[in-house]
Amino acid sequence: MPNSQPPQFALVLKQACPTCQLIEPVAKELDQRWGSQLAIYSQDDSSFPDDIAGLHDDSSLEFSFHNKIEIVPTLIRFDDKGVEQGRIVGWDKQQWQEFTGLSGLGESLPEFKPGCGSLSQEPGMEEQLLLRFAADRLKARQIPETDPEEAIELCYEKGWTDGLPVVPPTPLRVLRMLQACDLEPDQIIGNIPPDYVACSIEKVAINAVMAGCKPDYFPTVLASVRAALQDAFCLHGLLCTTYFSAPVMVVNGPVSKHIGMNSGINALGQGNRASATIGRALQLLVRNVGGGLPGGIDRATMGNPGKFTYCFAEDESDQSWPSLAMDRGFERHQSIISLFAGEGLQPILDQLSRTPESLARSMAASLRSVAHVKRFGMADAILVVSPEHRRVLQEGGWSKADLKQALYDELMTPGAALLPGVDGMAEGMPEKFKDKLLNKFRDDGLHIVSTGGTAGLFSAIISGWVASGDRGSQLVSEVIN
Repeated sequence: MPNSQPPQFALVLKQACPTCQLIEPVAKELDQRWGSQLAIYSQDDSSFPDDIAGLHDDSSLEFSFHNKIEIVPTLIRFDDKGVEQGRIVGWDKQQWQEFTGLSGLGESLPEFKPGCGSLSQEPGMEEQLLLRFAADRLKARQIPETDPEEAIELCYEKGWTDGLPVVPPTPLRVLRMLQACDLEPDQIIGNIPPDYVACSIEKVAINAVMAGCKPDYFPTVLASVRAALQDAFCLHGLLCTTYFSAPVMVVNGPVSKHIGMNSGINALGQGNRASATIGRALQLLVRNVGGGLPGGIDRATMGNPGKFTYCFAEDESDQSWPSLAMDRGFERHQSIISLFAGEGLQPILDQLSRTPESLARSMAASLRSVAHVKRFGMADAILVVSPEHRRVLQEGGWSKADLKQALYDELMTPGAALLPGVDGMAEGMPEKFKDKLLNKFRDDGLHIVSTGGTAGLFSAIISGWVASGDRGSQLVSEVIN
């Protein structure tokens, strides 16, 4: 009866590789010992090695492509379901003996010899192989490719842009993006408001391409979508509001360095591709998949420039200052993206305070203006502390927790001072709060992050949506895988 089990091992070689030629006796010994449990794939010569029963012609590079072979020789071990359990590359005698469980394997060969580059890694080959072996993974409707300039104009005509040019999402570009994750293109990540359209990983990849993302950014984009779809974020309400707010993204952990995000000079400004395009990808997804069009379901009276993109990395260079992600219960080594329903940036200029007490009072005075100076407990906020202001606090012996407590204490205000008509302003808190002591923010409504350049005694406030907290949107976080 034929053996229906998949091979337990696969060995990928090419005849033009000196190391592969060196280990030809090893390949033959393994073929004799393991028989059908070993499949040997040759990239450039269907007769190399000779006298091998389980030899397969991989000149099409299909096996090499699907198994992401970068170096030959590569020996892969699979479980009984064909799932990879481990691999080794090049030739290392001790490593091969341990990996195969054969103590005398290749005993007469040198101890070590590095491998060669796989043919699948040659310049231009990746694109050919993607289109040859992965194009059928794409299910979205495709529009015939045309002149690049015409393609950009077509995106405008179709209403797929945010007003700025987008990168035309060709099949090759989308496939490259999908290569950055292990998810199937047709897997549904969730239903995108406001129309609650089911959204596949492929659709996320398409919009990430259009936004200008590199494939390395895609895991962060996926995490941003998952965060936005959490019920606590209330994305549908955020899209429908007449207020200014839009998703604000704060990235913590090693990924921010890996993909080159800016947490220094001009961190909340232009010029950084990762920050600009990751934030933009979610906005395009909401528009192109969810149907969130300005003038349609998007009813913002004025909006704010952050509705193009609003994404930045926190400065985590000071190990004594907990990051936003750590405030949310995560560890420093984890890569996290947090989403906040926020509006534009409000400066805090304090160039004279040299004590934490003075600086905290300055910050508190500015925080009073969130939404309105007489509206308390309505909108959350992010206080963005610059490195120089952080230094003032630390030189005075204050921690981040000390700052937060001081702001809480400083912002406590008698309700009678906030009633309509007080100070000649009709706006204010309802009469029922007259005899209460109120704080500007709910208990979990003020978040503190640090970013920016090391020169400039300026901090800032990102005011939140007036439907913050339990009745609206809360800051949410998601692990970046």
